[in-house]
Amino acid sequence: MTVFYLVAFLSIFFALMTIFTKNPVHSVLYLVVTFFTFTIHYVLLNAQFLAVVNFIVYMGAIMVLFLFVLMLLNLNKDTEPTKSALVKIMGVVAGMCLIVTFVGVFKSMGTADTVEGTQDIGLVSNLGKVLFDEFLLPFELSSVLLLVAMVGAVLLAKKDKEISKV
Repeated sequence: MTVFYLVAFLSIFFALMTIFTKNPVHSVLYLVVTFFTFTIHYVLLNAQFLAVVNFIVYMGAIMVLFLFVLMLLNLNKDTEPTKSALVKIMGVVAGMCLIVTFVGVFKSMGTADTVEGTQDIGLVSNLGKVLFDEFLLPFELSSVLLLVAMVGAVLLAKKDKEISKV
């Protein structure tokens, strides 16, 4: 239990460092560490599939992409535009929404039902059984939808001359 609290503290600490760091590259690196602490949480919760997906997809692909984009943009204070009053107001509204969400979560913490029972709730074999039994049709429909979107993106990316030849 102490490992959980230590990792929870590190998650909150590095998430706050992500927000309050001035350097965008350091902010992305803190976000990578935050995702790593989430992976540790998934392992502690016996959700190995989520841990592996979080580690590979978020830490290995998306965050590295963010880091490369930030390095390519070469952000500095001279090129950063000044923020308008509307953007500042939207930031305040978003912050207030976050505070309301936190208050709601903290109020409901005492009444939450805990999941008891099996220890293998987050295992890949159980996920496969549920995915290919109960949710087979939505799973296959989403794969067809992604295939159609990919074909549409390829057709939109082609030049008009190449399409007219086909």
